[in-house]
Amino acid sequence: MIRIPWDMWILIALALFCHGMIGVCNAQDYGGSAEYTPPKEAKSCNGIFISYNFQGREKTYPLVKNVSAQAWSFRALATVLNTGSTELKSWKLFVGFQYNELLVGADGAVVLDGDPEGDGGDGFPIRVGKNGTVLTGYPQADLKTAIDTAGDFTQMQVQVTLKGTQFGVNAKATPMPKSIKLANEGYVCPKLTRKGGYMHSCCRKDPKYKPKEKITKTKFLQRQQGDLTMTYDIIQAYEASYHAQITIDNNNPLGRLDQWNLTFQWMRNEFIYSMRGAYTHIKDPAECIYGAQGQYYKDLDFSNVVNCQKYPVISDLPSEKENDDKVGKLPFCCKNGILMPKTMNETKAKAIFQMEVYKLPPDMNRTAITPPQNWHIQGRLNPTYRCGPPIRVDPTEFPDPTGLPATAAAIASWQISCNITSPKPKKAKCCVSYSAFYSDGVVPCNTCACGCDEDTRCDANAAALALPSNALLVPFENRTVLAKAFAHIQHKKLPKKLPCPDNCGVSINWHIDSDYRTGWTARVTIFNWETTPFVDWFSAVRMKKPQIALEKVYTFNGTKMTLPSNTIFMQGKPGENYLMAETNSTKPQEPNIPGKQQSVIQFSKKHIPRLNVVAGEGFPSKLFFNGEECALPKEFPKQSHAHQSLAGLLPAILVLTLSFLLLTDRLN
Repeated sequence: MIRIPWDMWILIALALFCHGMIGVCNAQDYGGSAEYTPPKEAKSCNGIFISYNFQGREKTYPLVKNVSAQAWSFRALATVLNTGSTELKSWKLFVGFQYNELLVGADGAVVLDGDPEGDGGDGFPIRVGKNGTVLTGYPQADLKTAIDTAGDFTQMQVQVTLKGTQFGVNAKATPMPKSIKLANEGYVCPKLTRKGGYMHSCCRKDPKYKPKEKITKTKFLQRQQGDLTMTYDIIQAYEASYHAQITIDNNNPLGRLDQWNLTFQWMRNEFIYSMRGAYTHIKDPAECIYGAQGQYYKDLDFSNVVNCQKYPVISDLPSEKENDDKVGKLPFCCKNGILMPKTMNETKAKAIFQMEVYKLPPDMNRTAITPPQNWHIQGRLNPTYRCGPPIRVDPTEFPDPTGLPATAAAIASWQISCNITSPKPKKAKCCVSYSAFYSDGVVPCNTCACGCDEDTRCDANAAALALPSNALLVPFENRTVLAKAFAHIQHKKLPKKLPCPDNCGVSINWHIDSDYRTGWTARVTIFNWETTPFVDWFSAVRMKKPQIALEKVYTFNGTKMTLPSNTIFMQGKPGENYLMAETNSTKPQEPNIPGKQQSVIQFSKKHIPRLNVVAGEGFPSKLFFNGEECALPKEFPKQSHAHQSLAGLLPAILVLTLSFLLLTDRLN
């Protein structure tokens, strides 16, 4: 008889148990979650599958009877899944919200655009319901293929949980976005399939897409072209900290920033220990001392830390700090926050500053570096820039600091690309008025062109009142009497509630000065209603017809640009490039006086002899001041009755004159 050891009996018993329970004894699941099953619609997609799943909503306070004013909190799930054969780098998903939505959370993504309603913190809430928004991946920015990951959905797919508030929908409706689409270049998304609270599409590579530039093979993404680009270079790395150099390049020939402020969001509790070439607006160690930073760095003197905010606000140093041993002595730093276009000054089109950044666990090694997200940059009276997410690019190369003919490279680099956006209605920063020699009065700037406060004393939606030309020299609050008197002369009825002012810090008058057979002239006048002056200002005018030929610009330096085409670039001559601020009148009872610059521009009709100036062809299609696109009036000056009557009498006057001369000649 064979004796079986007791431990062998245990092994046999376990084997028989697992054999009998074959459906239960599975391999260990280290992920701790059930196997993911993709949507059935994704199985027929050979590209990028996108979907939006509305998960419900409920009324929230305040409860009101007006349906359009009732707020609803909603939840939704957006999915981006790579079912193709090419890795999707830095995914972007556009969601066309349309019910005045406010996003209060987007887990798994960063909101690229929208109007922030909050006062800092985590950036929420963000208003996205007018023009929709673009979501981009964080922390998962790239979506790999099933081929490269053996079908690992955690690397192929991202799901974004959206939470927000919406308005203007009744209780029975299912409020869905207008559309969703992949916002990455080179992809097209066919018509969406919709069913109730679910919509989806399969986006594929566009066969007609041609990159703007020849693509060279790189390890990471290609560097992008933008109106303004920022590079986040890691130049030194340690286990607990690293040194980053931020480079800002102004690439647009009409782009500009004055007194720029840069903000971004730390994602891993980082904080700025020291800084060179720039400064933060707030130096308060309390957020570190009472936060996770103070719990980990128990022996660190936080009184010397530059900034502990999650959303630091960073500005350029003044010029007097340029040679400061502690904070200055960096190339392209310390220019009072001015970034000019290269067309004006190439050395002032770049800014550089450096930061020493401290990290927290679990990122305590040299390679665990996460760039900040949600980059925003703005100036005093400059274009509005919309910035994309940081994308990993090949390390930036620098000249070797020793002076040897060698090249040094950054440890790692990310690029942030920003582009100028056209100002939204009533959100411009400057405006234009029209006038002409053949018309009485001025077509003023649009009502609330640069925004309006909630004021019941004026009408924010009424058309602006025509003005006499002398009204341009006085502030709006002093124009009411002039506007009423002018309306009386023109026999026009005034509304009971007068329109609101334009509220623009800078206004520009475009006046047609003359119109003759071979050419015409325009007079441009720039008014500064702000309390601070503009140094090294510039203005640019884009004309309606490309054939218009510039002959001469008086008083200003003016040239016709090749890029952008059909654009006239103007700036003050040396010694005259200082636009004064608004000043008080010498007499207390008189209104304030704006800073003013004026010039005449002469055009030729050589290539367009039939140019119809009166019909509006002598007015610009766009006008810029310091890079900001100014709001244009909605109509052109009309030919007044006096000029029309005079024009009708001219032939008769000529006939009478000729007859008189002939008669006189005969009598002699």
